[in-house]
Amino acid sequence: MEIGVVGKPNVGKSTFFNACTLANAEIASYPFTTIDANKGVAFVRVPCPCVELGVKCNPKNSKCINGNRFIPVEMIDVAGLVPEAHKGRGLGNKFLDELRRAKALIHIVDASGSTDAEGNVIGIGKRSPLEDVEFLEKEIEEWFFGIFKRSWEKITRKVQYEGRDFVKYFAELYVGLGFTEACVSEAIRKSSLDAKLAYKWKEEEIRKFTKNLRELSKPMIIAANKIDIAIAKKFVEELKSARDNVVATSAMAEYLLRKLAEEGKVEYLPGDKDFKVIGNLDKKEEKAIEIIRKNVFARFGSTGVQECIN
Repeated sequence: MEIGVVGKPNVGKSTFFNACTLANAEIASYPFTTIDANKGVAFVRVPCPCVELGVKCNPKNSKCINGNRFIPVEMIDVAGLVPEAHKGRGLGNKFLDELRRAKALIHIVDASGSTDAEGNVIGIGKRSPLEDVEFLEKEIEEWFFGIFKRSWEKITRKVQYEGRDFVKYFAELYVGLGFTEACVSEAIRKSSLDAKLAYKWKEEEIRKFTKNLRELSKPMIIAANKIDIAIAKKFVEELKSARDNVVATSAMAEYLLRKLAEEGKVEYLPGDKDFKVIGNLDKKEEKAIEIIRKNVFARFGSTGVQECIN
């Protein structure tokens, strides 16, 4: 299974990816830092059966740490999308195309509201992250719609004159986008359309079908990132009132905790509700840890990164 990490530039996507995989994607505060899609392995955390069974396990395709099983999933960090990317703006279709194999998406948004639609820094609290959620959903739908529109006449002719089953034929034609017959059939049902009359569908009906197919074939969780910045709490609440599957995250906090744990300075497993300092920290690390405790764990209970993966 592959998870696509998506979003506009400069929202912390590469930091999130690094926190999940500890790979070396560039981390910087300007658009288009990621020039080629980064691929890595993240881990889903679940309780390990060894605890209940009272045995010592030695898993071959995952790892067990303190009674927690970490199961690998592939992750793709795609360069930031900007409005009208489906028309080739920014780094355009090359990166939308990277999403084809993804079975699910994690959409990283700037919950501090400090970046504009292009990913440029504009000051804290200046933009609602809900705008970014809507823009990315629209970009993916426009991308799908453009692909469908190019072949729509050919598809519907086959259905109308050759008696082809629309659902089966459509799923076969676009198998590379990750569509299944079940997804296509459910998208038609949710759109209140008749597959046998696809040749009569109007543009708004095709768009409705496209929207439902996007939701079903590329389920998305929203990572409201940068919660270590105080104003983010307000924007997280706004997002949760407008969308399901919103998780408050601090990718930077998760990345730092994982690095410090790797260095033996803190005791922390991804997804833990707390951490313990067990080694010597320098002044910079001490200050960062203090901010993480106060702004992330005290307010939100965790960094949220592992919750997104799970």
